[in-house]
Order: sequence, then C-alpha cells, then structure tokens
Amino acid sequence: MNLAENIRVGLVNIRANLLRTILTAMIVAIGICSLVGILTSIDGIQKVINSNMSGLGANSFEIEEQGASGRERRQGVQQKIYPPITLREAFRFVEKFTRSNEISIHADITGTMEVKRFSEKTNPNISLTAANEHFIISKGLDIAEGRNFTSREVQNGINVAIIGDALRESLFETNEDPINQEITFFGTRYRIVGMLAKKGGFSGPGGDRRVLVPLVTGSRLFTWQDPRYRISVFMKDPTEISAAIGDATGIMRSIRKDPIGKENSFSIERSESIADNLDEISGKVRLAGAVVGFITLLGASIALMNIMMVSVTERTREIGVRKALGATAMRIKQQFLIEAVVICILGGTVGIVSGILIGNLVANLIGEGTLIIPWLWMIMGLIVCVGVGLLSGVIPATKAAKLDPIESLRFE
Repeated sequence: MNLAENIRVGLVNIRANLLRTILTAMIVAIGICSLVGILTSIDGIQKVINSNMSGLGANSFEIEEQGASGRERRQGVQQKIYPPITLREAFRFVEKFTRSNEISIHADITGTMEVKRFSEKTNPNISLTAANEHFIISKGLDIAEGRNFTSREVQNGINVAIIGDALRESLFETNEDPINQEITFFGTRYRIVGMLAKKGGFSGPGGDRRVLVPLVTGSRLFTWQDPRYRISVFMKDPTEISAAIGDATGIMRSIRKDPIGKENSFSIERSESIADNLDEISGKVRLAGAVVGFITLLGASIALMNIMMVSVTERTREIGVRKALGATAMRIKQQFLIEAVVICILGGTVGIVSGILIGNLVANLIGEGTLIIPWLWMIMGLIVCVGVGLLSGVIPATKAAKLDPIESLRFE
C-alpha cells in the first residue's frame, strides 16, 4: 500500500462517515474562525484608525503643559503639574516660531453641551472646541459645505461656528442649507459658516457631534477653569522636524519663563510617537486575540483526537485485515494522519473564509474601512490546520499502528 493508495482510502473513509466528518470539521472551523476573525478585525480597525490619523502626518509635533495627561509617578515620585498654556502664550509662540506658518491652536471646552435652534435641540452630548483656522487641517477634517474660519474671526472673537454632520441631522431639515443659519448655546447666538464632512467613529473627541468656534470666542466661554490650549506645528520638510523641535523648545521656555537648569514646564510629542504607541497597543491586542484563538483551537484539537480514537476502535478489524495483507505499521499510521489532516484542512478552509468575513464586518461596523484580505493570517491558518491535524492524529495513528493483526481480526 503506497502513499497514493493511503490518500484514496482516507478520502473513502471520510466520505463513509460524512456526518462525523462534518461535525468534526465544524469544531476546527470554529477555532480557525475565531483566530482569523479576531486578527482580521484588529487589522481592519487599525487601518481605519491610521486612515483617520493620517492627517497628522509624520512631520508634526504637539505642545502642551507638562503633566497634562494626568498625575503620573516617575520612580515613585509625584510628577509636578504645571499651569496650562494660555492663549496669550500660544499667540506669542505663533509670532516667534518662524520655521512654519501652519500652527494649530485649540482647546476642548466641553463635551456635554446642548445646542438649540428654534424649537429643536440636541442631546447634551455635543463637543465644543475653540480653534484657529489651521485646526481643521491638523485633525484631518474636511469642510463639506461653507468655509473655514478666517484669521480675523479667530483673533477678534466673532460669533461664528463650524458644525459637525450630526448637528445638521438633529437641527435641520433634510434639504435645508445650514450655512448662515443661527444656532444657540450657552445663551449666545452663533452664525454657521461651515459644516464638517462626516467622519464616523474615529474623528476625535465628539466625532461628528462637535462645534468649532474661533479661539478668542471660545476663551470667553471659559468661566469655570483655566483653558488648556494645545499647539500643533506642521513642517513641510520632515527632515527639519528635529531642528524645529529644538527651536520650539527654546521659544516656549522663554515664553513660559522656565528657569535655567530646571525641566520644561511643557511637553513636546511627535506624531510619530503617537503612531508608535498605537502600534504597540494594537500589537498587544493582536497577541491577546491570538492567544484566545489558539485556546479555542486547542479545544478543537482535543475533540478531533477523541473522534480519531473512536475511529481507531471502530476500525480495529479493518486494521487487522490491512496488516494481514502486508500493510506496514508506518502505512497504517500514515493513513490515520492523512484523515486527520484532511478533516482539519476542510474545517480550516471554512473557518478562514468565515473569519475574514466576520473580521471585515466588525472593522466596518466600527469605522468606514475597506475590504481586507489577510494573506498572512490565511497562510498561518492553513499551517495551523495541518499542525492541529498532525498533533491530534498522531496518538490515534500510533495506537492503530501498534495493533496486533491477529488480535485485531478477532475484534468484534
């Protein structure tokens, strides 16, 4: 009995026990589906996030007060919290920093604002941001209708606003043009000059439920706390960013009057480090997903091994006949291994296709992504299928190969 004959016999036995084969393959399919599905959805979600963060680019950096991320501890010592960057300091930085004319300044005022228009009003979940004319480009946003702020509106504090797509749906009729219409929040009327294009879930704080107002206009609304302004600087030439960060550090230390020899009262973070942090987090999530998938596959391999052990017991007499006709122990072992691998490949193929569909569905539900064909996970899935088949079939196959032919022929 050669290898080709072993494969033929294995396929015949699989067809003869079709229901058992289908159920066993489905166990493997569920394990592979969970593994490929989780990894595909993570890749899809990361692609959506990277797409929405692409406006930041690798040639930008952000300045904010030191300790703005929270009261962190370094080697058990409480980190000092410095005063927020004021609007005056931000404007002085723009005046003194000559390496770039694309400098965004913004401050998040609130995320629980209610906006009214006549008798219509939104839920109290609108985000309000005070920003200059460069903010929209810095955050990768687009103007769908109307225009951006002018420098005069930003510096003179004109009561104008740019709204997100969700406010149009809440406050305006389907065919109604929101441009030059008025809305009210915090007891003041604002004229709409622009509307943001719909971005979906990963468009920053507030998403499409946001309102932008000019910097000075927004600063008048801060009556309960000091505004926290953030500065984003964009360089046309990425090779100059290191020198630009050095200049920005010196300028901000001068503006903030940081004493010589003391640490900066502000922090500067490159957008590259943000992307690196995102990759690190997604890598950890991907590892956790792989562990969950492999645990599921472990259960599938144990189930397959159990089925193959039952198959060996049922076919003991058949094994005795084959050995009596000259089949070697290696050929008997080979036959059962082939059957286990074929069942795993059948189940794995179904699991891979299902995992890709489910993973893409999850990614598209979270954000407007594109179809992802994870070739790496597909190849890895097939390799895992073959591995599971070999591991789960080796013990039953070894048992079958060791059966005594005379005792096997007597088996009932």
